[in-house]
Amino acid sequence: MQQKDVLLMKPEVTEKPTAKKPVITGSEAVIRSLIAEGVETIFGYPGGAIMPIYDALYDFRDKVHHILVRHEQGATHAAQGYARSSGKVGVAFATSGPGATNLVTGLADAFMDSTPIVCITGQVAASLLGTDAFQETDVIGITMPITKWNIQVTRAEDIPAAISKAFYIARTGRPGPVLVDITKNAQTAEFEYEEKKCEYIRSYQPRPVLNKAAIADAAALINEAKKPFILCGHGVLLSNAEKELIALAEKAQIPMGSTLLGLSAVPVDHPLYVGLLGMHGNYAPNMLTGDSDVIIAVGMRFDDRVTGDVSSYVPNSKVIHIEIDAAEINKIIHADVPVHADAKEALQELLPLIKPASHESWLQEFREAEKKEYEKIQRHELHPTTGQVKMAEVVRLISEKTNREAILVTDVGQHQMVASRYYRFKNPNTNITSGGMGTMGFSLPAAMGAKMGAPDKQVVAVIGDGCFQMTLQELGTIYQSQIGVKIVILNNNFLGMVRQWQQLFFDKRYSSTEMINPDFIQIAKGFFIPGQKVTEREKLSAAIDEMLAHDGAYLLEVVVEQEDNVFPMVVAGTPIKTVRLE
Repeated sequence: MQQKDVLLMKPEVTEKPTAKKPVITGSEAVIRSLIAEGVETIFGYPGGAIMPIYDALYDFRDKVHHILVRHEQGATHAAQGYARSSGKVGVAFATSGPGATNLVTGLADAFMDSTPIVCITGQVAASLLGTDAFQETDVIGITMPITKWNIQVTRAEDIPAAISKAFYIARTGRPGPVLVDITKNAQTAEFEYEEKKCEYIRSYQPRPVLNKAAIADAAALINEAKKPFILCGHGVLLSNAEKELIALAEKAQIPMGSTLLGLSAVPVDHPLYVGLLGMHGNYAPNMLTGDSDVIIAVGMRFDDRVTGDVSSYVPNSKVIHIEIDAAEINKIIHADVPVHADAKEALQELLPLIKPASHESWLQEFREAEKKEYEKIQRHELHPTTGQVKMAEVVRLISEKTNREAILVTDVGQHQMVASRYYRFKNPNTNITSGGMGTMGFSLPAAMGAKMGAPDKQVVAVIGDGCFQMTLQELGTIYQSQIGVKIVILNNNFLGMVRQWQQLFFDKRYSSTEMINPDFIQIAKGFFIPGQKVTEREKLSAAIDEMLAHDGAYLLEVVVEQEDNVFPMVVAGTPIKTVRLE
């Protein structure tokens, strides 16, 4: 063959056969899409409109663990607990109609507390939408104000993209809940499945572009400050900025206070940590916030429980507000230096510009206020020797006996405030509570989820007797799924926080707050969960030891003082400095 002939020959091309796309149902596409997002655990409750998805789930039991809750609200709270202990997106399933509407409280709770969860609901067939068909509810309309995004899918081929987009939105920027409602025809129809991966949405910019001029302005204020004060919010934990925040505080010797959801971002025993902010927060930070000349608010939204009367809040302070959600900046408190940014990124840029400083006399003011609170309140609460058991001493013992390393999950009310005040948090993301919504019934299902998300950690749910009865049916879930949570009921036979207000502001007119409670230990035994009831201080320590040593779930009921109030206290709507110590 001549060279010329070789050059004229076309090269032989071996075409790779195009991979044939599998033809599957929309229901199977749901499960495959979840697996593609790294989902390993789902909390849910089946029903008619979501039954095809549950049927598809049956074939993936080796890859996805489904936890059968006893109520759909429990599924959302469990997904929240899972998300906050694991750092992943929590997932919940529910059917249409009442199943979907039972998710509403958990969605609202997750929305207020910036918790990333994806809820998938079944829906009637697309042809029946708007006809008031059996168990049809406009879940999209209902949940629009309390989700970061929601969508109704009516075609099978749209499922992969919708689910990937849901996870992208839930986990990025300021995290939050997303709901995907899938009609029954979309679940049963077949299509050529192709995995979709959402990594960009044109109209959605989850990570703001950092304004370096704002960082420079913030640094200038901090470097000139005589009395700077850091307010640490939930956003510090969400952006994994704990180390950067502490480094900033240490470099310039700035005291740090924490919001309720910011708890555990800074170890409680850190020498610059000065306590919890807010209505039942510590005396020192509440009294001295207004005396600061520069406030550095990081990942917090100036909730009314922190500010009190807004008109009198930090009147003489310059405010630096580092916040990823632009809607929160200048919404309640004017920011002299607004920094619209991810907390970690902002702090990393800020740190090199901060000059080493000492604010010893300013820090000493906090220490003096701390001594006053200890002598007036804490000493009597933490180490009583007479009278009934106090809530604070129970929390103190749990804190000591878990080496401060447990994940503490609290409900809402007096026990929540006491636990938040007296558990000595050491590690990040070990405080899980319902903040913005204040949802009674949150703790038990959230503790289940937290344990599933962090199986190697001790998870202790501290619950009031009223809150426990909101979701106690989840004991069935705990037993069936063998979830080793420790449950502590602080029983005062009252709706304690409401009773406290009635005592202080309604002349002790205890209207509908006294509880005639069941035998909690017998109820636990009915769900095959061991437990014991403690009424005497002398038996408390050994009972906590037994609970913590038990291999598996355990319920400890502690009867506490009925009229044990939580102080300090700032009355709602009053200046934050008007702290009541008794």
